[in-house]
Amino acid sequence: MTTVLIAAHNEEAVIGRTLDGLLAGGSPEPLRVIVAANGCTDNTVSVVGSRPVEVVEVAAAGKAAALNAAERRAIGYPRIYLDADIRLDKCAIERLSDSLRANPDDPAPRPLVAVPTRAVDVSRSCRCVRMYYRIHALHPSYATALFGRGAVAISEAGRARFADFPEVIADDLFLDSLFDTSEATHLDDVVSVVEAVTSTRLLLRRLARVRRGNKQLRAADRTGRVRPAAGTRWLVAAVRADPVLAPAAAVYVGLTVIAEARARWGSRSWGSERAASATEGVIG
Repeated sequence: MTTVLIAAHNEEAVIGRTLDGLLAGGSPEPLRVIVAANGCTDNTVSVVGSRPVEVVEVAAAGKAAALNAAERRAIGYPRIYLDADIRLDKCAIERLSDSLRANPDDPAPRPLVAVPTRAVDVSRSCRCVRMYYRIHALHPSYATALFGRGAVAISEAGRARFADFPEVIADDLFLDSLFDTSEATHLDDVVSVVEAVTSTRLLLRRLARVRRGNKQLRAADRTGRVRPAAGTRWLVAAVRADPVLAPAAAVYVGLTVIAEARARWGSRSWGSERAASATEGVIG
C-alpha cells in the first residue's frame, strides 16, 4: 500500500485542499495518508481530522521530527513525502508509485525514487516574484534534481538508504544526495503544482531559508554526494541566448544576493520560517 507522509505546521489554509486532492479520483486501491501536525497553533489538526486520514501530533515545530513521527506509523511502500501545500491528485500519486513497482513484463531494474515535473503557480504573485520564477525555471538542476517539486516517492529499497531524517532544514537536498541520476525517474506526465509566494518580502524569506539550509547540509556533508551550487554560467548563457530575459535576470540576481546576505544572519526554526510564508515549497 502506498503511504503519503506530510509534515504540517500551521497549514490550515492549504492542508484541506491538499488532502481533498489526494483522496479524490484514481483507482479503488486504498491510499494511506499520514499527517504529522507539528507545533501547530492554528486549526490544522481540526482540518486534518475532518478527513479520512491519520494525524500524528508532535508538540514542537520541526519537519524532520514530524516526518520521523509519521514514519513510525507508516506501513508499506512506496512512500511519498509530500509538502502540505502541493497540489497533486490521487492519479498522480498512483503514477509515481507504479513507476517504482516491479513489472513482470519488464525485467529491467526499477528506479528507487521518482519525482513529478513541477509547475509554479505565480497567478497571485507580484511582478518581481513572477520575473524571478521566469529565470528560476531555467535552472539546470531541475533536469536531474529531486528537490523543488514538493513530492518525492521512494521505494522500499530506496528507503533503506537512510534511517531517520536528519535535523536539517534542507530535507529535499538531503534526499537528492542519496541517489544517483540512474536510480531516479522524472515523470513528465505527472505535475505537482507549487504555489509561489505573493510578495517579494515573502520570497526573500523563503530564499534565505533555502540557502541557509543548503549551506548547513553542505557543511556537514562527509560523503561528497550533496549537490554543489550551480554557479552563474547557466544564467549568463540563458541571457545571451535570449536577451529579452535580461530584466528578469537582473531581478533574479538582485534577490539572490540579498537572500545570500540574509542567510548569513543565522538559523531560524522550522516554525518561524513556515509562519513567514504559508505558501512556500518552491525549491530545495
